Amino acid sequence: MISFALTDEQNQVRDTLTAFAENELAPRARSADEARGAPTELLDTAWSLGFTGLSIPEGCGGGGAPRSHLTGALMLEALGYGCAGLAGAALSSMLFVNPLIDLGSEEQKLRYLPAFCGETRCAASLALHEAASGVDLAGIATRAERCGTGWIITGTKRLVPMGEGANHLLVLARASDARGLAGIRAFIVGTDAAGVTIAPERGTIGLTALGFARVEFAGVRLEGDAVLGGGDGADIRPLLASLRIGGAALATGLARAVTDFAIPYAKQRVAFGEPIARKQSIAFMLADMHIECDAMRWMVWKAAAEADAGRDATRASVLARNYVNRHAFKIADDGLQIFGGHGYIRDLPLEMWLRNMRMLTIHDAIAAA
Repeated sequence: MISFALTDEQNQVRDTLTAFAENELAPRARSADEARGAPTELLDTAWSLGFTGLSIPEGCGGGGAPRSHLTGALMLEALGYGCAGLAGAALSSMLFVNPLIDLGSEEQKLRYLPAFCGETRCAASLALHEAASGVDLAGIATRAERCGTGWIITGTKRLVPMGEGANHLLVLARASDARGLAGIRAFIVGTDAAGVTIAPERGTIGLTALGFARVEFAGVRLEGDAVLGGGDGADIRPLLASLRIGGAALATGLARAVTDFAIPYAKQRVAFGEPIARKQSIAFMLADMHIECDAMRWMVWKAAAEADAGRDATRASVLARNYVNRHAFKIADDGLQIFGGHGYIRDLPLEMWLRNMRMLTIHDAIAAA
């Protein structure tokens, strides 16, 4: 039986973060975009809501709530409605925490997760993207080689969300010559390790509030149980599904913001003697935007439900991500089109939303559901 009913807890989470997005994120979106970073006080306020530690086991000091990809998707859609860049910044530590909950060994959970349950914000992120591989994760060039009981990592990661200031990174690297994703593993790397160099990415045009970083690993030596999952490492496919679901949920929230912003304007703006919302081309465009927002949400929820049921969510997450990538950017583009030349003026958020949506639809490692 399929049900789209949310639990009381999920409704409460969504309502809380919707209010936070509208009251805290949206008013700061433009200034954070221009400052190319999220204000520290906002990140601290977001941390104080306690959502990062919500699903961390009680034995590690967390809330002990059942791990739910659907709840994560609800959170990301709600925050993405306010500002996708600040949403990603506020929940960036979940790029490290969620994979540890899902795939980490008991020793790794006990060692790393308690730091994310305190009152003081603990920053962490995921290093996945590379200049040459793009979305071809099987083409990752960063290498992890066995060295005694540890590993040595060499390579360069680009567009690492909130990389500067992170205490730990989860780094995807090729650990064997096995074909495709079978040879890729995730490694826990402290940013204070010898050989780690972090510098800001200055050339991005979208999601600038995320503070993307370039991270170089020059023969970084990792001792002990550094590979996620312990032993030979965990299969990373559940991690990738979580990233697809999270990114799609964030883009869905932004698409809803564009749609809700465009509808009142189309009803008020008069051209050739009547509101442009009465023009068939505009009316159909607005209807399609509304339809696609709902369709994107249901596809994200279905993929999240597959993951929550313990099934392989690879197919469902790929379908959801591809569908959202195709339609969310069109919604952002159509929203700007409805405003015409006025949409390019920085007094309005349309041009910022278009830049942010473009980045969301080409970069998977923005959020983990």
